[in-house]
Amino acid sequence: MRPPSALALAMTVSALFAGCATSPTSRFYTLSPVQMAAPRPGTEPLMIAIGPVTVPGLVDRPQIVSTIDANRVTIDEFARWADPLKSQIARALAADLTQLIPGSIVSVYPQRVSDGAYMVSVDVQSFDSSASGSVTLAVIWSVRPPKGNAVDGRAVVHEAASGPGYDALVSAYSRALASVANEIAAATQPAMTQ
Repeated sequence: MRPPSALALAMTVSALFAGCATSPTSRFYTLSPVQMAAPRPGTEPLMIAIGPVTVPGLVDRPQIVSTIDANRVTIDEFARWADPLKSQIARALAADLTQLIPGSIVSVYPQRVSDGAYMVSVDVQSFDSSASGSVTLAVIWSVRPPKGNAVDGRAVVHEAASGPGYDALVSAYSRALASVANEIAAATQPAMTQ
């Protein structure tokens, strides 16, 4: 067996470097609060602590996961969450609740919790996006007031993306979370918890 010629070796190395030079750059995404038109009428300022938040193991990763069909998903190595999805969901909900209940102090558990705070737990059961450009968010939530019984709820939100690509999908997820925040805000009001 003959050793490779210098020309063949140089061509192979050049091809490898050319392949590396054209690899896509990673893009990082964050969920964000949605601008609310107006606060909920009759809301009282409260202390609210969001957490814990749980998400399915399939989406509990840096890469954005999209559903292809009932049995297949795609994991995009170059479209990533900027920080853990659990943290982003909690922060987006906290920001949405701050808008919905003006004057409230909303924090993310366990950073700040006081004895008089409403405790909100969130179990995300489905965090899916499809090739058709829509997202589905299924959440079981619970609001425990400082006194009295907890209020539990389940929200299933379908939100269409406003265009192609991950920017539009992430915005759709943010709008879906704002819908969940609306339900949680209603459950925190004293008249709703009795």
